[in-house]
Amino acid sequence: MYTMKDVCKELNISYDTLKFYCNEGLIPNVKRNENNHRVFNELDINWIKGLQCLRKCGMSIKDMKQYMEYCLIGEASIPERKEMLEVTRKHLEEKHQEIIDSLEYIDNKQKFYDDVLSGKIPYYSNIIKTDES
Repeated sequence: MYTMKDVCKELNISYDTLKFYCNEGLIPNVKRNENNHRVFNELDINWIKGLQCLRKCGMSIKDMKQYMEYCLIGEASIPERKEMLEVTRKHLEEKHQEIIDSLEYIDNKQKFYDDVLSGKIPYYSNIIKTDES
């Protein structure tokens, strides 16, 4: 069994985040020791890893709770869980494309600046008047 501190260290999660997940009911069937402190087993740790991933994917706490409710139903709710994950995946794909576009913009700007600094091309600006504009 793992203490809150053990779980935080193992999963690189803050104590406050773990406590929040517990208080929000996102970790079902939390057990307590003889001192009434929360304790966790391997299944709990694997579940918390999943919560961390869902959160990093941008899933809201409300949606995480819904996902958990589906999981608690069991196999019958797999279609609903798949749908939730598909929606999350689509959002991630959109963010991924935004990141790719942003990186491409930065790469192009860096190449432009390198070319200007090396004398390959003259400097021009989209926001100030230069000799070339």
